[in-house]
Amino acid sequence: MRDKAYLLLEDGFLIEGKAVGKRGTSGGEICFNTGMTGYQEIYTDPSYYGQIIVNTTAHIGNYGTEDDEQESASPKISGIVVNEFSDEFSRKTARESLQDYLEKNNVVGIAETSGCVRSGCGVGIADIDTRMLVRYIRSKGAMNAIISSELSPEQLKEEIKKVPSMDGLELSSIVSTKKNYFVGDPSASIKVAALDVGIKTSILKNLADRGCYVQVFPAKTSFKIMNAWEPDGYFISNGPGDPSVMDYAITTVKEILNSNKPVFGICLGHQLLALAAGISTYKMHHGHRGLNHPVKNLITGLGEMTSQNHGFAVSEKDIEKNPDVEVTHLHLNDNTIMGIRLKSKKAFSVQYHPEASPGPHDSRYLFDQFLSMIKEEITVNN
Repeated sequence: MRDKAYLLLEDGFLIEGKAVGKRGTSGGEICFNTGMTGYQEIYTDPSYYGQIIVNTTAHIGNYGTEDDEQESASPKISGIVVNEFSDEFSRKTARESLQDYLEKNNVVGIAETSGCVRSGCGVGIADIDTRMLVRYIRSKGAMNAIISSELSPEQLKEEIKKVPSMDGLELSSIVSTKKNYFVGDPSASIKVAALDVGIKTSILKNLADRGCYVQVFPAKTSFKIMNAWEPDGYFISNGPGDPSVMDYAITTVKEILNSNKPVFGICLGHQLLALAAGISTYKMHHGHRGLNHPVKNLITGLGEMTSQNHGFAVSEKDIEKNPDVEVTHLHLNDNTIMGIRLKSKKAFSVQYHPEASPGPHDSRYLFDQFLSMIKEEITVNN
């Protein structure tokens, strides 16, 4: 028998359910991911740091957890909200149950929601599911929330006031590596310097699998230190938080661009590239998070199904004023900018996740595009 738990949104929307994971209290920005699979990869993605994840698929935990499905050393989320949570798993290769995994990693959650009350209006609604909650977030927008299996609803009203807003929050320096490390074959002919502002393991694997020797640098590493290694190209990673307050990283990316070496950015790296080029970013109403987002490549005219996870986007109006920035990809649902390139530099970026872990592999050609750019530059210089 599971303990009772509550989920309170900052606008007063209260949900009662059953506790999963570690018993306790945790707050963060609530958001939802529409992917049918890949919960472990989602939970360990550093881009989700400080967020409570609502999984829209009905069953979570039914295939357990595995070591090779980690996108970082441990879960980075603040909590989970699911419909049906499974203590048992069917996959024979799984290392442990999701319940044991969450408990061990201090992640609190709520499942099997049985009742919901909008605080102050006295109206109760039974048989609530996560799809209802997602529709609510889509309507009201992203907001802070708090989960607890130990506090009363009245106590949660006070605790949620302590949860910081994601707007204006710098988080990359928290999740970034604290010291340099290497990935790939040291004898590889191509050296890539990766600025870790929340990098995923599968991104590094995609670079290493293509013959790159990658040195991963902490978020606040200066360009001077990175450049001393004499890399052939630079990669700017994904990560959490508001890009507009990351002055240290924007400065570094500007200096990287001035080196005229090839540059590739993903997600937060895409936003930092835009900011370095004078393009602003903004917080979205509820963001894009899922595995089936349609994107159009404006260069080839082809469509891609993509994996996405972001709550901020690049300003369309600013790009219209900057002739050096070309939009290369658009989201087909809302026409938000999904990719750019700088005409005067060897630099490009995408808002979505071409490594797609989890997700479709339609966009992995972008890693090949980056490698081709580096090889062309090496050939020219030699």
